[in-house]
Amino acid sequence: MFLKKIACLAALSVSAIASLTYAGSAHAIGFTYDPGSYRQATTTSEGVFSKNVNQAGYTTFDFNNGQIPGNDQVKYSFSNGGYSSTAYSGQTGIYSDVWAPSGAHAEVNTSNYLAVFQGNDTIIESKGSDAFSYFGFDAGALSGGNTLKFFNGSTLIKEFTYDMMNAAASVAASQHGGEKNGFFEFFSQNKNDTFNKIVISQSGGGGFESDNHTFRVTSVPEPSVTIGMLAVGGIFLRKRKNQKLQSVKESA
Repeated sequence: MFLKKIACLAALSVSAIASLTYAGSAHAIGFTYDPGSYRQATTTSEGVFSKNVNQAGYTTFDFNNGQIPGNDQVKYSFSNGGYSSTAYSGQTGIYSDVWAPSGAHAEVNTSNYLAVFQGNDTIIESKGSDAFSYFGFDAGALSGGNTLKFFNGSTLIKEFTYDMMNAAASVAASQHGGEKNGFFEFFSQNKNDTFNKIVISQSGGGGFESDNHTFRVTSVPEPSVTIGMLAVGGIFLRKRKNQKLQSVKESA
């Protein structure tokens, strides 16, 4: 079976490689909604989390320290260069107020959260050659103009709008005037469907509130590695072919 795989790889031409790359760029991102889970069953005042929050391989940023999160795999930035922490300023930033995404049963969230307003998008990127295979977040007080975009490099893969998310949501919070809340998950359908940039934005009035961002990061082979594998496969295939020809000559 291994030999067959090598032979198949070696048979690919440069044009075929380009086709595979293009096909991989036509990503299919899955989307699910859930009222959400709690990181700790007894703590319901920090919004909801991914069901994977306590599993190895997943990283969660909860904004509780009031600082922009990030690590050696994930980078946060802002389209106008900075963020605010001044309550009710109407600017993109980290806050703790009534508009924080609610709990699974519409409980008030008293922790810090991220709010995005028009004119200053939040940009989340994977570092180096890594990519995301999963992103989940607690979105609250959903309102018109909320937009989430997924990119592979500069190529837009998928855009999720307020209408799409609001139609799926079921938790209405009275502190938000009945606006919807819950945990949304976005994930690669297969290993070729990863994404390396997420843009959270708001069009028009209102804000896009979210909390408890969760990621699963995966390593993506460099193009040179793939080409190297094909080259090795080609050498192996030619060697096998020459051996067979030599055997035929000797038996003739």
